[in-house]
Amino acid sequence: MLANFLNKSKPINFIGLTVFFFLGYLSFVFNTFSAEEFGLNTLLKSVFILAFFIVIFFIFNFIMVKNRLTFDNSFAFFFFILLTFSVLPVIASYKVLILFVIYLLFVRKIYSLRSVNKVLEKLFDAGFWLGILFILDSRTLLFIPLIYFAIYIHHKITIHTTLTPIIGFTTPLFIFFTYNYWYNQTEVFTELFEPNFSLNLGFYTNSKYLFFINFLFVLSFVSLIFKSLKTLTINNTFRRNWVLLMLHTLIAILYLFLVADKDGSETIYLLFTIAIILANGIEMITKKLFKNIALYAMILCAIGFYFFL
Repeated sequence: MLANFLNKSKPINFIGLTVFFFLGYLSFVFNTFSAEEFGLNTLLKSVFILAFFIVIFFIFNFIMVKNRLTFDNSFAFFFFILLTFSVLPVIASYKVLILFVIYLLFVRKIYSLRSVNKVLEKLFDAGFWLGILFILDSRTLLFIPLIYFAIYIHHKITIHTTLTPIIGFTTPLFIFFTYNYWYNQTEVFTELFEPNFSLNLGFYTNSKYLFFINFLFVLSFVSLIFKSLKTLTINNTFRRNWVLLMLHTLIAILYLFLVADKDGSETIYLLFTIAIILANGIEMITKKLFKNIALYAMILCAIGFYFFL
């Protein structure tokens, strides 16, 4: 049964779930070839995009396992695969996937702050990756409070921990400004500080993504309630990361609502937290029968959303 397969975090689970995604990806590639003229460029693009996804899967799995964001199982990776497959048509582009990789590298440093080792180095790296992300998508500046909240719940806020992320953040910005100044294109740099925000939710209310967002919000809310009732009563590292995860989700939702040019690709900033929240929710189900029903239902929902909605 599926629950037994996912109940332990093993290399075979990662391989099996990646193969599952690959089968779904083949359908996307087939549709691409049907819509475009078949050629070597299209084939190479599909291969490179698949390579990006594999890198993303490795980073996600590393963050989850290294920082113990779930128990020793593969439920989070399972949900991450399903969510990624669900929005595959709108995120399968170089620009979005590069953003996704950089975002996960930023997130990796945030959750690694649970350890007391090399704190300032991690804070610099977190600021650095967010700085690069800001250059590519200036609206991601919304995530900067996540750094300081992580400092607050895991370590003490001092002058060093306060300034180090700022130094890391400004380092790529300084390089980017220097480059644009050299080529007399400073307006490109100043445009970063004019992010395009809008509360217009027309895209979601008039597309199938309304169902997708509502469905995830309901499941995530239920998972958050039941897991929090147990987690928040115990003062440990997981509780601190769980609180951090909730704030992370709120910021990602805020980004989702505020971004002006909505097309569904902005959901990449939600996939990480939602997958982990759902995994912690499914862990609360003690009956394997009910757990299997929930897992198979999620597969059907993902396939239905991708192919039929």
